[in-house]
Order: sequence, then C-alpha cells, then structure tokens
Amino acid sequence: MIRSMTGFGRGEFTDEAAKVTVEIRSVNHRYLDIFVKMPRKYAFAEEKIKAAIKERLHRGKVEVGIMVDNIGQSDSDVRLDMDLASKYYDALSKLRDNFDFGEESRVSLSLLSRMPDVIRTSAAEEDEEAVTQRLLAATSKALDDFCSMRETEGARLAADLLERADAVADLRSRIEQRAPEIEKEYAAKFRARVEEILDGVYEVPAERVALEAAIFADKANITEELVRLDSHVSQLRSFLNSDGSEGIGKKIDFLIQEMNREANTIGSKSNDTEITSLMLDLKAEIEKIREQVQNIE
Repeated sequence: MIRSMTGFGRGEFTDEAAKVTVEIRSVNHRYLDIFVKMPRKYAFAEEKIKAAIKERLHRGKVEVGIMVDNIGQSDSDVRLDMDLASKYYDALSKLRDNFDFGEESRVSLSLLSRMPDVIRTSAAEEDEEAVTQRLLAATSKALDDFCSMRETEGARLAADLLERADAVADLRSRIEQRAPEIEKEYAAKFRARVEEILDGVYEVPAERVALEAAIFADKANITEELVRLDSHVSQLRSFLNSDGSEGIGKKIDFLIQEMNREANTIGSKSNDTEITSLMLDLKAEIEKIREQVQNIE
C-alpha cells in the first residue's frame, strides 16, 4: 500500500513504575531523518528507538517526542555524607569551644544539615533495560497509529494519482491519433505552396511531394516517444497498485522525470498546433503528478 510521508501518531505504555507517552509526527523529506526529544537521563535508549523507527519508515523528516511520568517511585535519590557531616561537626564544635558564643551556641541538626554537600540529591539509578522496554513499547504503539494515518493518506494520494495517470494516457492517445494526419496535411500544404510558386508553369511531381512528406514525417516521428510514454504510464499504475515497498516514492519520482522527458521530446518534434496544445496539457498533468509524488514515502 502506498504511504504518505506526512502523519501523526500517539502511543502510551503504563506499568507499576511509570507512564510513557510517545508522539510521532513527520513531514516530507528526501531521506529518512529522525529527531528524538526526551529527558536526557534516558538518552541511553535513543539509538534503539531510532532503530525501531527505521524498521518501519523509509523516508520523511520524523520528530519523536517522549514524556515519562514516574508512578511507583521518585526519580531522585537522597544521599547523606556521614564522613563529611562528622568533619563539619568537629570543626563547628572546635569553634564553639574556642570562642564565647554564649549558651545557645550548640551545633544543631538544622545547621549541620545545611552545610554544603552533607545532604545531596541525585537522579535515581534506573534499570536501563526495563526503561528501554517501556520506551519501545510506547514507541511501537505510536508507530502503529502513525503508520495507519499515513496509509489512509497514501490511499487517497494513490487514488488521485491513478486518475491523473488516466488523464495522461488519454492525452497520449489523442496525440497518437493526431500524428498520422500531420504527414498528409504537410504533403497537401507543400504541394499547394510549390504550385503557387510555379504558377502553373510546371506540374509538381507526385514523387517529389511524397519524398518531402516522408522526410518531414521522419523528422517529426514521435512513435518511440509515445510507446515509451505508454510504458511509463503502465509502470506508474503498477507502482500505485503495489504494496508500497521500500523506496517506492523515489522510484515513482524517477519515473515521472522520464515521462516529462518524453513529453518534452514530443513537443520539440511537433510542428502542429493541435499536438502542441495537447502536449502542454500533458506536461501540466505530469507536473501535478510530480508534486503529489513528493508526498509518497
């Protein structure tokens, strides 16, 4: 199935320790570019999260937002440095004994606890494997939601592109039907022009007219371009009806370049206003396809 490169998905995972919420959004990009935003203390899981995303996505600028709420325990530890507290106590007691501060000059718990580094808080130690599994579980759910949205949008894109492929095929058929008439019209115009110049003095040889028409037809022949364009349209339909394998967007993008090249060649060879008009309509449809293809993964 064809997938769009734009989308949004949200997933949650909750257990007795934490609630993890992951949001994924993406926009068009030539390659796969992943940016993960989450608390720094969980940075150890970033590469595994990116790897999980790369397994399911192939193109797009992807932004991943991760939020973690701890439920079962605080995410900080309190550490008491007893050795340092003893040194502070001894030093403060020595000051008290050597100076007269009065009866109230005892070393209190309040004073000692406020001394630098006696009590320190630090991030609680995490079970990295357990945390990674929680993050990946939420990421997987977000990816499910995200991919579902991209497939829905991709189906809409594919339907639109198939209609435009039909329009290109119709214009190509009209050009093909018009092409044989050009040689006949050129031969008639050539004969009339020469007869006007000769003014009845000489009769224009039929074989000369046929030769000029043949030379013109050879220069203006667009059969090969029409055959290749028909093949490109068939291949485009095949891609749009495929399962959306890796890199399908890039393949279609290249195919559209080839279709545009054939249209340009038809225009350069044509010396007919009707074909030129059809060719301009053809190029307009191809350009619309090219713009839509930029949205396909």
